Amino acid sequence: MCQLLGMNCNVPTDICFSFTGFRARGGRTDHHRDGWGIAFFEGRGVRVFLDPQPSADSPIAELVRHYPIRSLNVIAHIRKATQGVVRLENTHPFVRELWGRYWVFAHNGNLLDYAPRLSGRFLPVGDTDSERAFCHLLDTLARRFPDGPPTPAALFATLRETVREIAAHGEFNFLLSNGERLYAHASTRLCYRVRQAPFAAAHLCDEDLTMDFSEVTTPQDRVAVIATTPLTDNETWTPIPPGTLVGFCEGAVEERAQ
Repeated sequence: MCQLLGMNCNVPTDICFSFTGFRARGGRTDHHRDGWGIAFFEGRGVRVFLDPQPSADSPIAELVRHYPIRSLNVIAHIRKATQGVVRLENTHPFVRELWGRYWVFAHNGNLLDYAPRLSGRFLPVGDTDSERAFCHLLDTLARRFPDGPPTPAALFATLRETVREIAAHGEFNFLLSNGERLYAHASTRLCYRVRQAPFAAAHLCDEDLTMDFSEVTTPQDRVAVIATTPLTDNETWTPIPPGTLVGFCEGAVEERAQ
């Protein structure tokens, strides 16, 4: 199983603490060694780091761990290849443009007998089921709303409908963001933690590291962290029930539906 990590915030926040524990799962505390990647939204732009090498041994991952990039939305992925060879073009997260905004997507799972008909506007570069699913999602949104972005409620409803269709082909845990909102879907395992005042100390599961968030936040800050499995061992994480799509905005759950 691949590993997913997402962050959605109401103020620009760095992900260094969470990424330190997450990175260890790419070959040190877990057996996922088929590449990793991370994408940070900065305004309307996206800063992306990809590496087909294990994250635990990656100099690029070491750079990211010490580089306090502040972002409202972040998506990271550690790959365990099921479809597609271990190459840079098959490394998540994937990025495309729709309605004048970048969209970022990362998937954990395996889709079988999955060959969606694509219009040609969004096409896979690699040969993974994950990138095909991403192209299918965006293709559906572009066809359904040809005049521009819909309301958040209409977007969520269309994603929910399309995700059900794709998930019928297998395991479809994913994170998706357009820089304004972050969407998380659980087929099997995915959970989240919302950190807000009163802030406390958190200790990582995969590294002996503790962070006291009361020292680095303001009372107004709110951060939602989404992961395949909990990143800390002294906080309460909320499991996302299988088959549930959750929309996060400004560090809080905005919508959820099965």
